[in-house]
Amino acid sequence: MNRKVCIVGVGHTNFNSMTPDVSWKEFMYDACKKAYFDAGINPRKDVDSFITCAEDYWEGFGIFDEFVPDQIGATLRPCCTVCGDGIQGMANAYMQIMTGLMDTVAVEAHSKVSDLLTYGDVVLHAMDPLFEKPVSGPVERERYAGSPSYPDNNPKPLVGSTDEKERVHPYFLAGLEMQHYLRSAKVTEEQCASVAVKNKKNAFLNPYAINQADLSSEDVMSSEYLFNPLKRLDISPLVDGAICFVLAEESVAKKLGIEPIYLNGFGYSSETPWLSTRGMDAGYARQAVNMATKMAKLKDPKKALDVVEVDDRFSYKELQHIEALGLAGPGEAAQLLEEGELYKDGSLPTNLSGGSMGVGNCLEATGLQRSLEIITQLRGLAGKRQVTDAETGLAQSWRGIPSGTGAVAIFSRNPEVKT
Repeated sequence: MNRKVCIVGVGHTNFNSMTPDVSWKEFMYDACKKAYFDAGINPRKDVDSFITCAEDYWEGFGIFDEFVPDQIGATLRPCCTVCGDGIQGMANAYMQIMTGLMDTVAVEAHSKVSDLLTYGDVVLHAMDPLFEKPVSGPVERERYAGSPSYPDNNPKPLVGSTDEKERVHPYFLAGLEMQHYLRSAKVTEEQCASVAVKNKKNAFLNPYAINQADLSSEDVMSSEYLFNPLKRLDISPLVDGAICFVLAEESVAKKLGIEPIYLNGFGYSSETPWLSTRGMDAGYARQAVNMATKMAKLKDPKKALDVVEVDDRFSYKELQHIEALGLAGPGEAAQLLEEGELYKDGSLPTNLSGGSMGVGNCLEATGLQRSLEIITQLRGLAGKRQVTDAETGLAQSWRGIPSGTGAVAIFSRNPEVKT
């Protein structure tokens, strides 16, 4: 069966740290409505299947599937929920279309994390209860609570502790992993700080990025340590928002008169969430990109890719992910950054959207955030951040602490990637 899958419509809301005037249903509706308009379709007639990427713990209630269809146009239609990142949802949509049973599939992902008062506790619940949860030492409530970049404003005491200044936050794992990365790749904290500087400046050119800032590496280095060696400005802030992609078989795109962006390959990997039984080298990204490049028949990603978006929820993660994707050797990503190769006019433009540092950490919608920038670039609609003659791009996602789950998607303006 010689079927090819394309992106024919995209829609998204704004991304904001607090959205008390909008419900999650309104977020989903707004993003999907824009995507259907962009594709020029009627969801009640033209979409064969609907997918939402969501996790019950983020939503605050069980069996989220029951609350999905109304606002995305899927009432009494085939609809399912993928408990994973948006790129994993796109992979599911691709497979549905390749069966021949579906021609058009909508994929939605969102975050309404501002409604969640116990973000840290939810993440902590996913960790090993005996060896990982109790590792973090005393933390001062007065110092961290209320910080706009700190991911949880509801501190909890350690189990069995009566000291109100003692608490656990799962981001201590990111601090440990950053320590490992700095040692193994021989990278410095200052080089990681440069990632935050670059991405927050990139965000100035992105109309839907709200965390833009004109910082220096000294500004990042002087921000307070939260999870040594992670500092406040090394951590991407949480945001609310929703994104919807419409995927379709190539013939549908031609009927709609849309110049398609092809999904040439994808890959995903889920390692164990237990830190004691996995490494700290982002193996999920390496496994996912191997699957994606094989599917896309992409022999030399370094030469073929014109633009890249990788997960940067913590500053070091951008460098670590670039290396895990095989786009640089150990420690080389930091050198590429220093040489300007990760900027718009460099050889490997990375996170021109601002990444999660500039746009914000959108939970399960983060993979679609990264993919949104790739689609915008390949459509030639990125404005002042546009990469000239961009034809092929890669988006990479990670589900965050403590998971070892990641995904990769390769997009191109051509049905076959030019290598």
